[in-house]
Amino acid sequence: MTNFSLFETMRYTPGEGIARLSLHLKRLETSARRLGFAGADKAGEALAAYLATPPISLQRLRLELSSDGKITITSAPFILQSDDTVWRIAIGSTRTASTDSLIRHKTTRRALYEAARAEFPASEINEVILLNEKGELTEGTITNLFVEDDDGRLMTPPISSGCLAGVLRTSLICARKAY
Repeated sequence: MTNFSLFETMRYTPGEGIARLSLHLKRLETSARRLGFAGADKAGEALAAYLATPPISLQRLRLELSSDGKITITSAPFILQSDDTVWRIAIGSTRTASTDSLIRHKTTRRALYEAARAEFPASEINEVILLNEKGELTEGTITNLFVEDDDGRLMTPPISSGCLAGVLRTSLICARKAY
């Protein structure tokens, strides 16, 4: 499996660093080990070198790891959305497969997500929610899903439904704020 790369998308805040860095690095290392990619152990060093002269504004960092261990880092301004932002969402007809083990890794194999997003005009929809072949909620094309229950707890689909273990999702589950 060398026709794709692994990647992590991270928020960098001046004076604070990269949000949930340890979880991003752990996910990258786990995926690299399971998929036979080299070089994930160098990702932390590559990020430190990239940030040797720290940006002065919020940044969206993207670290990509190819199967041969090459690491590429790019950045773009990170635009915070206001607390009252309302996303327009739709449920796509494109289905994920709960048996697709590769969907559990953040890869550049994005055709499924791009197909779901292409079902709706970008000017009308911010996010497309995906269902698996059983009709179960799995994830968004760029987000993990959370639904608040009657007790104020956040519920999220299980990984076995066929979704990515997002770092926010993982941090909320570990903090017992989601299940």
